[in-house]
Amino acid sequence: MDEQTVARWLQEARSAVAFTGAGISTESGIPDFRSPGGIWARTQPVYFDEFLASAEARNEYWRQKSICYRDFGNAEPNAGHRVLASWEERGLLRGVITQNIDELHQRAGSRRVWELHGTAMQVMCLDCGKRYATESMTREYERLGEPPACPACGGLLKHATVSFGQSLPADILSEAARVARESDLFFAIGSSLVVHPAAGLPQLAAEAGSRLVIINRDPTPLDSLAAVRFSQSIGEVLQRIDAAISPTFS
Repeated sequence: MDEQTVARWLQEARSAVAFTGAGISTESGIPDFRSPGGIWARTQPVYFDEFLASAEARNEYWRQKSICYRDFGNAEPNAGHRVLASWEERGLLRGVITQNIDELHQRAGSRRVWELHGTAMQVMCLDCGKRYATESMTREYERLGEPPACPACGGLLKHATVSFGQSLPADILSEAARVARESDLFFAIGSSLVVHPAAGLPQLAAEAGSRLVIINRDPTPLDSLAAVRFSQSIGEVLQRIDAAISPTFS
C-alpha cells in the first residue's frame, strides 16, 4: 500500500518537510478563499497599494478581514494538523512550511513553522511595527465602524499577512527554499500548487532529489513529479501513514 511505503520513507528520511495549503484547513471548517464559495468569489481583494492610498480601501479591507476572522477564530486544529505536530515531536519531521495564516499548526503543537503569508491572528502597525491580537482589534473595528489606529503611535494597522501586491518576507522565503532543497522527503499537502513563489518550493525539493508526496483533492501542475499521489481526505491519509509507522521506531 502507498501509505506503508510513505511511512517507511518517513522513518528512513534524514530531513522530511511538510508544505501545507488551504486544503488542510478546510477540514477545520475554514473556507478556501479561492473556492466557489470562498471570499474571493464574492468580493474583490484589496491590493496593498490601495490599502496605503485610500481610506475607503482600508475600510473595505477591514470589513473583509472581520468576516474572515469569524471562521479563523472559531476553527480548531484537525487530525492532519495533529499528525504533523506529532511527527515533529517524534523527530520524524523537520517542520512545516505553510501558505496558511490561521496558526492551526502551532495550536496543534508544531514548533517549527515557516509562515510564508504571515498570520491573521495578529494585527501589525505599518509605522512602528507593534503587534496586537486580531480578536481585540476586530472588536474595536466593529465598535468604531472604521479601521482602528495603532494605540501606540496612531499609525495604520493591517493584519500581519501578505496582501495582494505585497512581497513575501524575503528571509522566510529564503529559509523555506533552503529547507526544501535540503529535504529528502517533501509532503505537499492541500495546495493547488499554482500560487507562486510558494508553489515553487515542492518543485525545488523534487529537482534537488527529494521524494515528493502530494496529498490534494484536485490535480496539481506537479503531479508528474510526485513519487506518490493521494486525493483522499488529508486527515485520513496522514492518519493512515501514521498508523503504518513501525511501532519499534524511535
